[in-house]
Amino acid sequence: MASNRPYSSIIERLKSAGLRPTRQRLALAKLLFEKGNRHLTAEHLHGEASAANVRISLATVYNALHQFTAAGLLREVVVEPGRSYFDTNVDEHHHFYREDTCGLEDIPGEHLQVGDLPAPPAGTRVTRVDVVIRVKTDQP
Repeated sequence: MASNRPYSSIIERLKSAGLRPTRQRLALAKLLFEKGNRHLTAEHLHGEASAANVRISLATVYNALHQFTAAGLLREVVVEPGRSYFDTNVDEHHHFYREDTCGLEDIPGEHLQVGDLPAPPAGTRVTRVDVVIRVKTDQP
């Protein structure tokens, strides 16, 4: 039965998103999506791949993450120039960014109201609003 094959759900997920299930995409998708919703950097995923004996370059990890994001399988959360996290939760939500630990925590979309947005430039429309609230642990 096809549904009992290893990777069958991952293969279907990639195909449904319009991505060819290459060996490298399959390995990365398995690492990304079989651990529930989480936030990770390309470097973190590359480290997980290495630990799982998946031989893949960091450049290929970046390329795959951007392909997954463009296909709607991930959301990219830019917390500062040059520092992005990739979020496996693509539902509408926002984030707390812990500046002292460099971690992200989800804020359910219904817990934050965004209003009074400026009109978008002519010929465009707002597709999504991402809010990142920066927090630090209080120092005694």
